[in-house]
Amino acid sequence: MFSGIVEEAARVAALRREDGNLHLTLECSFVDELKIDQSVAHNGVCLTVVALPGNGTYTVTAIQETLDRSNLGDLKPGDLVNLERSMKIDGRLDGHIVQGHVDTTAVCTGVEEADGSWYYSFRYELDPAMAAKGYVTVEKGSVTVNGVSLTVCDSERDSFRVAIIPYTHDHTNFCRIEKGTRVNLEFDILGKYLARLSEFK
Repeated sequence: MFSGIVEEAARVAALRREDGNLHLTLECSFVDELKIDQSVAHNGVCLTVVALPGNGTYTVTAIQETLDRSNLGDLKPGDLVNLERSMKIDGRLDGHIVQGHVDTTAVCTGVEEADGSWYYSFRYELDPAMAAKGYVTVEKGSVTVNGVSLTVCDSERDSFRVAIIPYTHDHTNFCRIEKGTRVNLEFDILGKYLARLSEFK
């Protein structure tokens, strides 16, 4: 379980394919605090630490199912990945409840500067059956973009905008998102449960 508050934008040090799996090695400032089997969200995808090779790096593995549903397969050495360790039970929930299970990807359709901040627009492929189950955005609701907990503005049928403050822009990989960039989305779990419960009325 995560909160969508990114701790660090880590740099991809190496990528290695093995059959349908992708092994990702990343450079991270808190690698000394990590241990094997620990869960860490990568661009919003919950992955397990499988190796600590040293030199300030660690390795996780993404299976084909994960690669099909996320943007992790797009990564190249040197790219930035948003990291968040699992939420502490005694901590504050500064973002919203994030599972680390990416629902789909979206494409950035525009970036607009707004007097020191930025508006990012995204469009995703709408599946009406999934939308009925809560896989949509709502105005002023929560959405996770590349692991970042954000508030939706200008929610449309298959698109939305988010406003990004300078701190978020500079400390996550939003600083590298531009028109055409593919990002990971996780829709609000509370909305999914409410949509599911409404089916039983």
